[in-house]
Amino acid sequence: MRATNNRGRLYARGTPKVAMSNLPRTVAELARAMDHTLLDPDATPDRIRAVCTEGLRLGVAAVCIPPVYVPLAAEVLAGEDVAVCTVVGFPHGNHTPATKAAEAAEAVGAGAEEIDMVLFRGPLHAGDDEAVLRDVSAVVEAAEGAKVKVILETGALSDDEIARACRLAARAGAAFVKTSTGFGPGGATVEAVRRMRESVPDHVGVKASGGIRDAATAVAMLSAGATRLGVSRTVSILEDFERTHPRKERTS
Repeated sequence: MRATNNRGRLYARGTPKVAMSNLPRTVAELARAMDHTLLDPDATPDRIRAVCTEGLRLGVAAVCIPPVYVPLAAEVLAGEDVAVCTVVGFPHGNHTPATKAAEAAEAVGAGAEEIDMVLFRGPLHAGDDEAVLRDVSAVVEAAEGAKVKVILETGALSDDEIARACRLAARAGAAFVKTSTGFGPGGATVEAVRRMRESVPDHVGVKASGGIRDAATAVAMLSAGATRLGVSRTVSILEDFERTHPRKERTS
């Protein structure tokens, strides 16, 4: 299946996700490593429809939207190879595990296939690993097989806390660890992504999100070990990649 971007270029959909050792060679490969994101609290239904349609056109991995719009996104993306992603405990993470679990269950029931939950950092700072495990485990269980990405808000954590949070998220069954909400102190950094990659097993993905605005930054995050990127400037990043990474013509 193919889709056309706003410049009329064609992007293949269904291409493999970018692996840590396999940096994107084409616009399509980079797109398949992206979550096209709109979490603006002022977003209207029309804007949600537009971002879903744009995500389809670009061939991204997922479209990430607020929980209230999951049914709308699921309707627009029904039968397509773009996942519906939403957030839980957003943006601060200081909801009870039961509340987060209920949010996750409602979202999955409405059509969400991926859940980006915000970790409650207080217990992590206090060294209460069991509370961190309960926080993540409640959402993983409620998600019933949907991929759970745990947002750490790395700008608020020490290096040791980043590593501990990653290990605990993996123990709880998370599919990904993620850098930032985009609403907290700082965004993704190469150093944080490297530490996260080193702290989780190979089967756990790393999502870099927050402050990724150009192709060079996107590629740097993937090179550091990210396997997914959360971005809102998806179109401009892909166009920048196409300008700066021209495909070489084959010679006979």
